[in-house]
Amino acid sequence: MMSSLAFDEVPPPADKVAEPAPLPDGREVRPIPRISIQAFCETQPFADTLAAAAADRRMSRAHVKVHMGGLAAATEFYAAAPTPNLILVESSLPRERLVVELERLAAVCDAGTKVVVVGVTNDVELYRDLHRRGVSEYLVGPVGVLNIIATVADLYSNPKSEPLGRTVAFVGGKGGVGSSTLSHSVAFALSKSLGGDVVLADLDLAFGTAGLDFNQDPAQGIAEAIHSPDRLDETFLDRLLSRCSEHLSLLAAPATLDRTFDFGEAAIEPVIDIAQANVPMVVLDLPHIWSGWMKRTLTGADEIVLTVEPDLANLRNAKNLLDLLKQARQNDAAPHLVINRVGVPKRPEIKVEEFVKALGVEPLAVIPFDAALFGTAANNGQVVAEVDGKSAAAAAFDKIARAVSGRSDVRRVRRQGLGSVLARLRGRKTA
Repeated sequence: MMSSLAFDEVPPPADKVAEPAPLPDGREVRPIPRISIQAFCETQPFADTLAAAAADRRMSRAHVKVHMGGLAAATEFYAAAPTPNLILVESSLPRERLVVELERLAAVCDAGTKVVVVGVTNDVELYRDLHRRGVSEYLVGPVGVLNIIATVADLYSNPKSEPLGRTVAFVGGKGGVGSSTLSHSVAFALSKSLGGDVVLADLDLAFGTAGLDFNQDPAQGIAEAIHSPDRLDETFLDRLLSRCSEHLSLLAAPATLDRTFDFGEAAIEPVIDIAQANVPMVVLDLPHIWSGWMKRTLTGADEIVLTVEPDLANLRNAKNLLDLLKQARQNDAAPHLVINRVGVPKRPEIKVEEFVKALGVEPLAVIPFDAALFGTAANNGQVVAEVDGKSAAAAAFDKIARAVSGRSDVRRVRRQGLGSVLARLRGRKTA
């Protein structure tokens, strides 16, 4: 029996049928951990699908290699080579022959290797038989890119752990368009509507304003987390959080010029990973720069909000960003567009209708210029909703918060780690 050999033995669910999983919403497919994946394909379309999956942002940490030749090539290859964490094989063999070839493959696999088979037979009994023999998953082809990613993610997720929180990145089409103000107000709105904890990370390390907008001046913040990768864990990150409201905490930027902030493109990832694993929502306030870490953080977010003003420079920059993100995030929804500060007196503006037509993207919100409201909020160390919760701007922030949350009916999510410390910051015990 194959279950006594190298494949993982996974008992089949009693009611599962042998058919492809439904294509999931791209925003809900979770990232793949750092694993090695090798695939053996019989057809070029399946190889192309795997190549597209390997290029997806969720697979950026996995090492993927695609071979041709199907099951026979896999068995020959691993007779002289160690097996990876996961083997994907495509096979058009009939049931009896498929089982025989999988037995041969199992004989050369290392212990702990998972195997996913993409076949042509839609047969629940075959599905159950392969599970009993240790095959981790059986899919009926053809399968799509997100189906492949979701299947791998399910194999390597811990069923006892909470799902990963969502990351929302805010970026401006030009400096000074109000992207930071927008991100702070939306984070505040999320903390009110979610009923769960939200972390706002101010990544404009030299000039960040999140501390000012929430009247906070913490001694430490996100810079310490980035510059201390050897110390970074839940406990250390907990100590760097500053409470802004009942459910909102801040990883503040130092906003000083005593040192520069040049680091590798993956330096931000560990901070986001820990926060994302412990709270439902992580809001990323990105600076108006273009670097390796900025691009990687932006393209890796679950949701993106692009803030612009209606002028020519914003139009050009927004078009460039949208084109880049469309190419880099082919399996994700388009970024949300917010047109800010519309109607500045005596300022020549591109009409909203013309601006939108040129971009080909409908705006999620159009926020009118209101110098008194935004100026009062900034000078008081408050967000707009705290100054005037019934304003058009506050309503727009609530709308954006609902759109990026990914949930129509959000209930409170309780987590350990950061959540427990957030509770202590609020002066009460976690339920």
